Amino acid sequence: MAKVAFLGLGVMGFPMAGHLAAAGHEVTVFNRSPAKAEAWVARHGGRHAATPREAARGAEIVLCCVGNDDDLRQVLTGPDGAFAGMAAGSVLVDHTTVSAQVTRELAAVAQEASLGFVDAPVSGGQAGAEGGKLSIMCGGGTADYDRAEPVMAAYAKICRRMGETGAGQMTKMCNQIAIAGLVQALSESLAFARKAGLDVSDVVEVISQGAAGSWQMVNRHETMDRGAFEHGFAVDWMRKDLAICLRAADELGAALPVTALVDQFYKDVQAMGGGRWDTSSLIARLPR
Repeated sequence: MAKVAFLGLGVMGFPMAGHLAAAGHEVTVFNRSPAKAEAWVARHGGRHAATPREAARGAEIVLCCVGNDDDLRQVLTGPDGAFAGMAAGSVLVDHTTVSAQVTRELAAVAQEASLGFVDAPVSGGQAGAEGGKLSIMCGGGTADYDRAEPVMAAYAKICRRMGETGAGQMTKMCNQIAIAGLVQALSESLAFARKAGLDVSDVVEVISQGAAGSWQMVNRHETMDRGAFEHGFAVDWMRKDLAICLRAADELGAALPVTALVDQFYKDVQAMGGGRWDTSSLIARLPR
């Protein structure tokens, strides 16, 4: 068991930190709104700290899951940031989906302070976080990963080192690119089934058993057909992630024509007032 800190108690971080406590780790949490940190301690024990620096003090592994590049810089750097409280030899694990650029920037800062750094974005959504069955894709040195992996195992279905610093974030981009196209295709399929006068549930029961089957199809077709879009990962956050993907594609010279198109479809959903709807809401822009 390890002494750990967890920074960021959103829909993902709150249950992830809970799994660490349930596994027997000594957990200190930080959240920008103290009420959420207090609620976490009331449910799981441990303690909460007023600043990331205080939370990180004495921790062997510091984990964080915040919103974006700027949020990550804010909780890690500066006089009250986690880096300022971490002892040499401890490891920072970043579960935030951010750009590979900020990952490399902050990993360099960590290296100068003799700290380990693992970029470890996750996939599986709120349900995966609550069930402790996240897919974790990691970048960083082998020794740092080997120290952090037993801690991440508390909420992982699979956890794998993909390469050096930034490889985790690049793998998460692959994940988001795949999801974007898949959800659009599923939306069109379900909308087509309705127009054809077919029973959507019957269609999905049949085609999900063949080559068209996917997690999204099995777990989201009913709510998509009903127009219920309250299942965690929001359109606003997906557009943030797709912007990261499209910038990286420009730098790499990679072509992402479908991803760019679906990003604009999500922009349409935002214009409909669906910025906080979950990503399956692409179907809402198609005629019933």
